[in-house]
Amino acid sequence: MNENLFASFIAPTILGLPAAVLIILFPPLLIPTSKYLINNRLITTQQWLIKLTSKQMMTMHNTKGRTWSLMLVSLIIFIATTNLLGLLPYSFTPTTQLSMNLAMATPLWAGAVIMGFRSKIKNALAHFLPQGTPTPLIPMLVIIETISLLIQPMALAVRLTANITAGHLLMHLIGSATLAMSTINLPSTLIIFTILILLTILEIAVALIQAYVFTLLVSLYLHDNT
Repeated sequence: MNENLFASFIAPTILGLPAAVLIILFPPLLIPTSKYLINNRLITTQQWLIKLTSKQMMTMHNTKGRTWSLMLVSLIIFIATTNLLGLLPYSFTPTTQLSMNLAMATPLWAGAVIMGFRSKIKNALAHFLPQGTPTPLIPMLVIIETISLLIQPMALAVRLTANITAGHLLMHLIGSATLAMSTINLPSTLIIFTILILLTILEIAVALIQAYVFTLLVSLYLHDNT
């Protein structure tokens, strides 16, 4: 196969125009809604999962932090559906783009930090200097804590990008090996194909777990600043 290994990560275009915006707006259209008084099983299951996830993330928050519940639930649903749609053949996964993940992580992190400086400025500043620090180490620790604070959105974005990209690359390589071995050795092809199926199941779990981890870390940053 002469296909470029990274071809699936190139942002698609339609008639020369970027189609990434349309792809990003597509997942929310797949979330079913009900117009009836009595919901069906799909809507009921969806609402149960949303309540369970929201309760899991919002338990540690105070009243001010719980005002972010709608945003965090929307975030985890968006990332999860985007990751899952990216597992379909000939599809594009926006979460493999570091720029998009940074665009999600930076405003949320900045909002949480600004809220902390506005409402709990003493506690926010106390994070830069742990209690009992020796005097000669104070300047160095302040610099280290400042850097660790500033790289939090980058860490969020890189973690999501790396996990999703690595999974897609591994599936691409194993799929190419399966196709190449199909004309050489049938038993080996069946073994590799079984591995590919297991890897696909693993990637479905990774897609959901990474959405939860990304949102949970944003929730933890919010908890530290409220």
